[in-house]
Amino acid sequence: MKKVTRKASRATRPNPFATFPAYLCCFTDIGSFELLNTRKMYPAELVAPMTLDLTTVGFEPLQTPQQVVDVLENQTGTALLVVNSVCGCAAANARPGVKIALQNEKQPEKLYTVFAGVDTEATAMAREFLLPYPPSSPAIALFKDGRLVHFLERHHIEGRSAMMIAENLKAAFNDFC
Repeated sequence: MKKVTRKASRATRPNPFATFPAYLCCFTDIGSFELLNTRKMYPAELVAPMTLDLTTVGFEPLQTPQQVVDVLENQTGTALLVVNSVCGCAAANARPGVKIALQNEKQPEKLYTVFAGVDTEATAMAREFLLPYPPSSPAIALFKDGRLVHFLERHHIEGRSAMMIAENLKAAFNDFC
């Protein structure tokens, strides 16, 4: 009996991208690709409005691990760190809640933000300062004299209104600021 061979279908051909996350690859022309020297999951154009949502009210973006270390390692006074995110609960609850909370009489002296999925290395370094809590985005952390004193993880943010988050943060500001 003659053995019949068929050309591999699209579904059975090996995928050259299978070992690389999609955000690390870029098509250069039809049929070829190159690895990008980046770990950003989202393009800057997409996240710019989400970043501006915090920077326009005084948050300083931390984009490198060294910036995170510089501001958090020997921090004195109070500082609020927001781990920003593209998710819906960041847009509907976390960022609006933070902005409402900043209308409180007592508030942190310094405001910082890292963007998960954009400033990947800076976010990873910031999460070192958030231990023993697991990685979470969005997340909101209040530090006093270099010590984490209040923390809202994603599960504290998701499903709660911006006003509820603001009230939680205001209570923390009144206690620690």
